[in-house]
Amino acid sequence: MNRSLFFIFLAFIFFAIDWYVWQAVRTVIRTSSLTTQRWVSGIYWGFSIVTLSAYILMQLLPPDLFSKAVRNFVLAGIAIPYFAKIFAVLILLVDDVRRLFQWIISQFVPSVAPAPADPSLPRIPRSEFLSTTALVAGGSLMGTFAFGILSGAHDYRIRRVRVAIKNLPREFEGIRLAQLSDIHSGSFFNKTAVKGGVEMLMKEKPDLAFFTGDLVNDRAYEVKDYINIFDKVKAPLGVYSVFGNHDYGDYAAFDSPEAKRQNLKDLATAHKQMGWNLLLDENRPIRVDGAEIGIIGIQNWGAGGFAKYGDLAKAYKGAEEYPTKILLSHDPSHWRAQVLPGYEDIDLALAGHTHGMQFGVELPGFKWSPVQYRYKEWAGLYTEGTQNLYVNRGFGYIGYPGRVGILPEITILELVRG
Repeated sequence: MNRSLFFIFLAFIFFAIDWYVWQAVRTVIRTSSLTTQRWVSGIYWGFSIVTLSAYILMQLLPPDLFSKAVRNFVLAGIAIPYFAKIFAVLILLVDDVRRLFQWIISQFVPSVAPAPADPSLPRIPRSEFLSTTALVAGGSLMGTFAFGILSGAHDYRIRRVRVAIKNLPREFEGIRLAQLSDIHSGSFFNKTAVKGGVEMLMKEKPDLAFFTGDLVNDRAYEVKDYINIFDKVKAPLGVYSVFGNHDYGDYAAFDSPEAKRQNLKDLATAHKQMGWNLLLDENRPIRVDGAEIGIIGIQNWGAGGFAKYGDLAKAYKGAEEYPTKILLSHDPSHWRAQVLPGYEDIDLALAGHTHGMQFGVELPGFKWSPVQYRYKEWAGLYTEGTQNLYVNRGFGYIGYPGRVGILPEITILELVRG
């Protein structure tokens, strides 16, 4: 199936979903006045036509006509209503399956008159009850995702975590590390809020700062307008960074391989302009009062279908003698795949990548997100033996321009001797 036929087919599916949900709307409003029915009909189909038209236009217009942030908003405006309608459809199918079985049984079993109902009790027909339930559930879901854009996208939270390190030099006892990850600057739509997030970080006065990848969605130019914001991230012992899977431009179409390579060079230049020390499969010492710990930075390495640019053996070489080693590696799957089985003296690994899927539930003692079915380590601190992994929930967002439940994070880790 070629691209045009696929989008025509998908447009037909969208219309079928609209029509199916409309049957539920019509069921719920059938006892309303004619004026109300007309208003509801006009609003429902007007909104559906606008959404469907936006989808069609997005396929016809050149992809570079709008910025990434604008495209994300338009796509979210299309996806959220239909996702909510699909959720409603699943509930409506319960009633339709019931009706189907009822009809099949009626063909073989003589009908039995129902017991008379108590006329004093109000009664909602089963189909109307399920229709109302489906519409309320779908509407609530749509409202939740809309609220996640308006409120959750830039609702930065500082998470303070103490990490016990077995061989931590006494000179580093209580050192405070700041971690940012997954900025995705091409998705931002509120520059003032982003600036506020950086100011929140700097009020913490960290001793050392790290960025664990995905500065952009695809293109180096996406960070251009934010360099003068993120260059405010400073720490007395330095700021160190690595690339994430999105930084390589693997998900964008470039005019040539050279253009793609130049894009990565431009992104490395952006790190330098912000005063960040970009580590490309290498390590650096951090010194305090004559004592040292080692920072190891690896290029993106992800299990499954993600790119494996990094070379941990190369990055580790020369770091053997550091009493404490901290690894910056964007994808948390790298920890279980290579670090735990082969580098038992890496005390702490810092990662990001998952975003907590930007959707989930976090309560004291409980957290859940669909991303946990893909990643065993997806948010927060994990410990096996004397080795630790911290997975940052991400500062930015991609695709869906918001967050529900899993809020953007600024991490402050305090190292203690353990």
